[in-house]
Amino acid sequence: MIYSSVLAAVVSALAAEAIDNTSKQAWQKLYEPGSEDGHDMATLSSSVERGEISRMDADCWVFARLHSQLKPRHWDALVAKYSTQEGRKVQSISRLHPLVASHAPHLFIVSAVTAWAIPKLKGADGKRSSDMIVLPAEYYDINRWDPEARPERTRRRWKKGIEDVLEAMVSEALEAAGAILDHEGLSMKNAA
Repeated sequence: MIYSSVLAAVVSALAAEAIDNTSKQAWQKLYEPGSEDGHDMATLSSSVERGEISRMDADCWVFARLHSQLKPRHWDALVAKYSTQEGRKVQSISRLHPLVASHAPHLFIVSAVTAWAIPKLKGADGKRSSDMIVLPAEYYDINRWDPEARPERTRRRWKKGIEDVLEAMVSEALEAAGAILDHEGLSMKNAA
């Protein structure tokens, strides 16, 4: 077993994709395009265990499979929540906010989705790594998201509603990813 859970597989695959490594595509040698059983990852898993290919190769395989098989909104929810690759994360955020139904104004929705996907980091000025997207501290002030200055209770309700929708998308995406990985023969200890 390569991964302990679906979440571990997703996070590992998204992290591997962010690493610039020209040998990442070695897993493609194991792929058999005409394979009818659809269990290509089972072959991959056993190849990792035998040391024939690296964990990085497996992660890249999982990335490619999930990217091609998941619904776009599920893929974008996972990338927005778990990816560290700035470009992909920003693109996914921009595709997610139009999908969120809310009575909140557009600026509020965009800001809430962005703050959810790029949470405020603890530490000196919220900075831990230069490789991560860090928003200015004032970005997280929900008073700035609503120019009409509606009541605090309303803004908090909107924010929670938006976050609930996004977390539901992530849950659905992890469930769908688990089904894909299971179909491919890559068993997990737990579903998420």
